[in-house]
Amino acid sequence: MNNNLVQYIYGIADNALILGQRLGELCGHGPSLETDIAMTNITLDLLGQTRSYYQYAAKLLGEDATEDTIAFLRKEREYKNVLLVEQPNTDFAYSITRQFLFDIFHLSLLEELKNSKDETLAAIATKSIKEVSYHTRFSSDWIRRLGDGTPESHDRIQTAINDLWVYTDELFHQTDADKAMVAENIGVDVTKLKAPFYKKVSAVLEEATLETPVVEYFQKGGKQGIHSEHMGYLLADLQYMQRAYPNMTW
Repeated sequence: MNNNLVQYIYGIADNALILGQRLGELCGHGPSLETDIAMTNITLDLLGQTRSYYQYAAKLLGEDATEDTIAFLRKEREYKNVLLVEQPNTDFAYSITRQFLFDIFHLSLLEELKNSKDETLAAIATKSIKEVSYHTRFSSDWIRRLGDGTPESHDRIQTAINDLWVYTDELFHQTDADKAMVAENIGVDVTKLKAPFYKKVSAVLEEATLETPVVEYFQKGGKQGIHSEHMGYLLADLQYMQRAYPNMTW
């Protein structure tokens, strides 16, 4: 079993799982029926991608590991998602900004991951690109709409961008597993995605008449399993059924 590969898979899949859980909280609460359905579909896309990654990880782990045990029975420190995706749904501006910032990164990651030497990861990435391309268009369009909309929508989206910006730099941090997988031509060197990411994000913000924040200190820790205060509450909801009824099946 290649532990670095398993940890690398967690680093990608956990982002999709936790963001999917956050978006799932919004089901039935969208600003319009069309938007509500669109965000629910994005949730399903992310959870479908998560399943593909976890099924592969379970195969590598062997023994009694399954996609369900990986998703529901790990402890908080064992999740390797970035802090950005676990941030709460403060309002629609925060939810769509969180989505937008992650989507720009996610699409770039998948476009590189499809060239992985690992055929399974390459296949998952290739299949996911079409979905994430739509996610990126959806969230980018909302940033433009809200930024160049009413004074209130402009102020709300700018506030969300200012507050969530401190979580963007962690997207480009490398763990030991990341470095090991890059060395084997399996993983993506995320440090090379940083400059293009900020360029793409700033271009959309400019179209939306929004300002690109300038900060000196960024939050980090999620990739090492050190999460924000929100993560424990999120996992309590996510894991409740499996914890309350061990080994349950549908």
